Amino acid sequence: MPGIDKLPIEEALEDSPQTRSLLGVFEEDAAAISNYINQLFQAMHRVYDAQNELSAATHLTSKLLKEYEKQHFPLGGDDEVMTSTLQQFSKVIDELSSCHAVLSTQLADAMMFPITQFKERDLKEILTLKEVFQIASNDHDAAITRYSRLSKRRENEKISFFKMGSENLTEQLEEFLTNIGTSVQNVRREMECEIENMQQTVEDLEVASDPLYLPDPDPTKFPVHRNLTRKAGYLNARNKTGLVSSIWERQFYFTQGGNLMSQARGDVAGGLVMDIDNCSVMAVDCEDRRYCFQITSFDGKKSSILQAESKKDYEEWICTINNISKQIYLSENPEEIAARINQSALEAVTPSPSFQQRHESIRPLVQSRPTAAHTSSTGSVGSESATLSALSLDSLVAPDTPIQFDIISPVSEDLPGQAKSSGQTGRRANPFGESGGSKSETEDSILHQLFIVRFLGSMAVKSDESPDIVYETMRQILAARAIHNIFRMTESHLLVTCDCLKLIDPQTQVTRLRFPLPNVVLYATHQENKRLFGFVLKTSGGRVDNRQTSICYIFESNNEGEKICDSVGLAKQIAFHAELVSIFF
Repeated sequence: MPGIDKLPIEEALEDSPQTRSLLGVFEEDAAAISNYINQLFQAMHRVYDAQNELSAATHLTSKLLKEYEKQHFPLGGDDEVMTSTLQQFSKVIDELSSCHAVLSTQLADAMMFPITQFKERDLKEILTLKEVFQIASNDHDAAITRYSRLSKRRENEKISFFKMGSENLTEQLEEFLTNIGTSVQNVRREMECEIENMQQTVEDLEVASDPLYLPDPDPTKFPVHRNLTRKAGYLNARNKTGLVSSIWERQFYFTQGGNLMSQARGDVAGGLVMDIDNCSVMAVDCEDRRYCFQITSFDGKKSSILQAESKKDYEEWICTINNISKQIYLSENPEEIAARINQSALEAVTPSPSFQQRHESIRPLVQSRPTAAHTSSTGSVGSESATLSALSLDSLVAPDTPIQFDIISPVSEDLPGQAKSSGQTGRRANPFGESGGSKSETEDSILHQLFIVRFLGSMAVKSDESPDIVYETMRQILAARAIHNIFRMTESHLLVTCDCLKLIDPQTQVTRLRFPLPNVVLYATHQENKRLFGFVLKTSGGRVDNRQTSICYIFESNNEGEKICDSVGLAKQIAFHAELVSIFF
């Protein structure tokens, strides 16, 4: 069909056979052009490849000609004419190689690139449209065929079905839009709540971070928490590097149950430092550093000196370790129990109307025990007295009695009831009765037992007739320590002999205090905490209400309170037996 140069698009809507026939002619023409272009492209690509190969071959030939002068032939000599000729020839070959490279570039730019664009843009689009038109035409014919088969009676059904579908779709769409609107509102409310919570969290973190950057935060703004059973934070640990030298290392410490753990920076997990069940903790002075405290294990074999970064941390660490040592963490509500114990300690200093009311919270009533029972942990000189439940506070403890929390070491002044010999002050005591010089007063003693103790305090009492005096003194001293935040305790060696009790400095072996055994009239351990024990020393001077006053001394041991009381009882029995022997024989 010569002379056709365009397809009348306006007749395409009629879809007449003439239009389809004319469209087929254009499609055949496009297919022929596409076939011809593919062949031409392949031929040109071969020319392009050959031109590139020729350029590479001429370049290699020129390179080999240039390397002739560098070759060394065994039978050949230096032929300058040949070398010069080959050099000139290599230059000609280089020019040919350059021409071939330029020709190859021109072929790519002037012929192959336009043909490639024509194939990809025009011919490919025509062929794609042909396939799309064929598919659409087939689908249209199939739809018309199915539509033609519809019955007349189904017209109403089609309308009703359309209405039902439209109503159903409208209802579902409205429900969907309602759900979407509700969900969007809920998400918006949740986001607003999260924003408020995040702002509150940021404010709380800012408030909580204030003490982290203050060396000593204000106690009125950041009070000390004394009811903790878990604690974590950085502490400086003292590690000995020699006999007299030591270094301080900063590590992260934390409590885990009844264990004290430490973890250095970079470590994956922490390591065990010490078992702090039944341990003791006290404030110490170490190398002129502030906020130092010492933790000693229950058996006294291991101790560690740590330094807190502030006074608040210092007191919280001591309170936390004290709470853990009492095994409060094993209960269901450890912090509540710790708070109740601390509150009881605060209320303990308030005078109560009767002795019985004051002891209801810390021990069973005296009346509940048999009057004839006498355990190894308590002892007294003479017969057991009647119950003290009806005694008033004034009959047990002198009014306004001061409490002494420390020991003057060495002894520099006479204590009531303690006769000091001329050679007693500052004298070094040997706990095993060995001496290189003169014979000491304890060398002839049959009994020598040494215990590690820590002095808690002492106070004057007005009665020495029942172990309840020791219990009451323990309660008042512990309560006073808790109220006044006194954590310092002096560690000593208690030497029990048949003549006396001695407190010896563990470092210098100097006798700090000496208690004559006949003046020790009462001794007992705490009924619940067996580490606490005390004894009453009858004084020789001072009377209140025509009654001789006594002093009650309270100590803490490494879980050996009953053993110490048994040792004192054994010493008094030996001394009593020796006295009977001296009288009758």
